[in-house]
Amino acid sequence: MYDEYGYPIEEDKMGMRVTSGVVSLEKDPQNLIGISIGGGAPYCPCLYVVQIFDNTPAAKEGTLKSGDEIVSVNGQSVKSKSKVEVARLIQSFKGAVTIGYNCLHADPKQGKSLDIILKKAKHRVVDTMSSSTADGLGLSRAVLVNDGLLKKLDEMNRTAGMFFGLMNQTKSLIKAFYRLSQVQRVFGEILSEIGVKEPQPRASEAFTQFGGTHRRMEQAAIECLKTVKPMISDMNTFLTKVVPDTRLTVKKYLDCKFEYLSYCLKVKEMDDEEYSFAALQEPLYRVETGNYEYRLILRCRQEARSRFAKMRNDVLVKIELLDNKHVQDTVSQLQCLVQAMSKYHNDCCEVMKGCRIFPIEMDLNKNSFQYESTTPLHEDEDDEDDADEPRSGIREFRDSPQAPFAAWDAAAPAAAAAPAASAAVSAVANSSESPGGDEPLLKLG
Repeated sequence: MYDEYGYPIEEDKMGMRVTSGVVSLEKDPQNLIGISIGGGAPYCPCLYVVQIFDNTPAAKEGTLKSGDEIVSVNGQSVKSKSKVEVARLIQSFKGAVTIGYNCLHADPKQGKSLDIILKKAKHRVVDTMSSSTADGLGLSRAVLVNDGLLKKLDEMNRTAGMFFGLMNQTKSLIKAFYRLSQVQRVFGEILSEIGVKEPQPRASEAFTQFGGTHRRMEQAAIECLKTVKPMISDMNTFLTKVVPDTRLTVKKYLDCKFEYLSYCLKVKEMDDEEYSFAALQEPLYRVETGNYEYRLILRCRQEARSRFAKMRNDVLVKIELLDNKHVQDTVSQLQCLVQAMSKYHNDCCEVMKGCRIFPIEMDLNKNSFQYESTTPLHEDEDDEDDADEPRSGIREFRDSPQAPFAAWDAAAPAAAAAPAASAAVSAVANSSESPGGDEPLLKLG
């Protein structure tokens, strides 16, 4: 390429250096090596690799990269040739093709300009918009919306919400079981204390046995809690460590994705600029000096695409593992919960079956059902029956105006005739005085 005065135009390498090399590539069955070519006559003094396609001989060999200059094909120089002529030259050879190239040593940091950063920020903003808003602003969301990985991320968030609800319900269940065990413990202590103080041997043994039964039920509840508690730890680990780690990986993936899309948009803008100048048949400085700026962006785009593909595979594998773990853990944890509750109820049932202590026979004093009044007595002044009674502050609770034990006297013969009925409890008032004192005794049996 020459300037208007006939002097050759010096290439503007923008501080980058190049090294020469040769690579031999075997063609695929379609007679292709898997590269696209740009530049060349009549506007650019050199030809360069624009893109290397996946799963092609060039991609598998790994030597050629985007932005590298092509200088020869099977020993034939391609200087001053167009990209169409070079493509036909490569296709004209059968079998292996030897490519002479100048490797571009580009610094990716040099290509990450303010324009790329602003484009990445724009993609982040557009990603949070709805389709109608993006269409109204003239922004395209097709590349972002059609990402199936984000749908998997939404499914993972719903799974995390389900685990959070399940964990809260299990925590509530554990708290209820713990409160129940404490009630059983206190009830067992009270019954055992009654059994110790009861003078009647059979009643003392019955209360002591019934208290021990409640203590064993408390131990069964504690064992159930020990079985269910690891389930909470597993779900808490899933929610506090696994899910945030996956979200962080997805965040890194989205960062690589937006960066790759920014470079793609930058390449598209530079292509449009070249086409517009070519349509006007006007020279473009960066094209006339080797198009090194464009080749730098091509190299940055290729590396960003490699990072994007690697992160995408990592995220897909991690989310797939999480899905499998979610299915397996949910089933195993629910089975553990159901088995623990079933074992607890079965143990309680067996303990209660072995506790056959009813009916219980006890000796009660006649004034056992008389209580100190907590409220002042308000008696009717016109009640002649109560006028002569002393006001002592002690009230006797009864169901009828008859004697308090009249109903028990009537039920005593029936209770004596059917002693085997465990649920029947009757009271008999001794008309004779007790052997040791003046107060009559009360027997429940």
